[in-house]
Amino acid sequence: MAAKPLNPSSSYAEYNIRTRKPDPKSCALLVIDVQNYFASMAAPILPALNATIRLCRRASVPVLFTRHCDADPSDYPSLAEWWGHDSRILDGSGEAELMPGLDRGDGDPVVRKHTYSAFRGTGMEERLAGMGVREVIVAGVMTNLCCETTAREAFVRGFRVFFSTDATATSSEDLHVATLKNMAYGFAYLVDCASLEKGLLG
Repeated sequence: MAAKPLNPSSSYAEYNIRTRKPDPKSCALLVIDVQNYFASMAAPILPALNATIRLCRRASVPVLFTRHCDADPSDYPSLAEWWGHDSRILDGSGEAELMPGLDRGDGDPVVRKHTYSAFRGTGMEERLAGMGVREVIVAGVMTNLCCETTAREAFVRGFRVFFSTDATATSSEDLHVATLKNMAYGFAYLVDCASLEKGLLG
C-alpha cells in the first residue's frame, strides 16, 4: 500500500447523477484509517477531513474512526500475499496510530479492522444499528480500497451511503476518480464539505 501525495481536487459534481441530503438524525460519519502509515496521502486532505468531522459534530452526527492494523503478520494472509508481509501495519507500532492533528474527540469510538472493510469482523453493523444509524458518510483513506470497500459493504447491508470527495484520498488521481464514478453510479451520493454543510446544517 505504498503512499504517494495526492492533492485534493474538485467536488466532482458532474459524476453525481443522484442527489440527496443526509439525515442528521439517522447518520454517522465513518473516518477510515487516517493513520501515520498513510500520512503522505492523508495530510493534504486533513483540513477538509477535520472540517467534515466538525460539521458532523455541529449537527450532532456521531463520528467513528477506524484503524487498519494486525495483531500478527499472519492475519488476513490474502492481504500479505497481495502487498507483502513488510507492508503490514502491526498493532502497537507508531504507523498504526491515528495521525496527530486529526480531530478525534475523547468519546469518539475507534474500531480496529484487519481488512479493507470496516464491517468485516468488527461489529460495526451491530454498533451502528444500536445507535439507530441508517445512513453513513464515508471519509478517509484509501479512496479506492478501504473507503470504497466499506461504502460498498454498507450499501449491500442496507445503509444509505454518502461518500466524501474532498475528505478522501489515495495514491493516484486516476484511482480516486474511478472510485467516485463507481460510487455515484451504483452505491453512494457524493458529498463535499460545502454540500454537507448545506445538507446537515442548512
